[in-house]
Amino acid sequence: MTFSSRHPQFFYTTAPLPCPYLPDRVERKVVTDLTGPNAEALHDRLSRAGFRRSHMIAYAPVCSGCNACVPIRLPVERFQRTRTQRRTWNMNVDLEGFEVPPRATPEQFDLFQRYQATRHAEGDMASMSFADYRSMVEDTPIDTCMIEFRNPHGELLITSLVDRVSDGLSAVYSFYEPDLPNRSLGSFSIMWLVEHARTLSLPYVYLGYWIARSPKMAYKSGFHPAEILAGGVWRDLDACDLPPA
Repeated sequence: MTFSSRHPQFFYTTAPLPCPYLPDRVERKVVTDLTGPNAEALHDRLSRAGFRRSHMIAYAPVCSGCNACVPIRLPVERFQRTRTQRRTWNMNVDLEGFEVPPRATPEQFDLFQRYQATRHAEGDMASMSFADYRSMVEDTPIDTCMIEFRNPHGELLITSLVDRVSDGLSAVYSFYEPDLPNRSLGSFSIMWLVEHARTLSLPYVYLGYWIARSPKMAYKSGFHPAEILAGGVWRDLDACDLPPA
């Protein structure tokens, strides 16, 4: 598979591995390098086609017999908070988001480790070293930033790694203070990105993959309206009749 005969773009399929989201499933991905002067344009096209970025590659699931991972995005101008989301927003109005360069800091890493230990202790990311974390943050060939959310005392409560694409913001990874569950910091960070995209006149916030049967990933359908990539076309989630995963 290529995009151009002059500048071929090669895609590779990974070996099968246990699925991190659904038990007794195996995952495979199609991946390609994001390198060279056309990395930004390639990343744009691939994002609209349902790919995600990790470090210097773009990837999408190509799992045999499984279509559980569904690309999802929020249309900024049509987004409406639910009653619960309005309460979450109001509860966190004391937090201020600061856009900073994609540079790993010990303060971020301390929050990252506490978040992983509390929320994802069984996952591979829980054992990441600072060098691993720095690579996750800083190894990017495209326009990437960090959003740090701080309370009035200057304490870091949320960090979001965000890619900028031509038609929106792509939330790569977020982590937050695990000892404040009542504040729903993860939901707040998504709503903040929607408002930030609005100020930048960007139409979408990309949230990665929605997996209806995974407690870790099903929450994304709680933001309305949401659009999913189905049959190669972005459609409203509520209007889609999805086949079983």
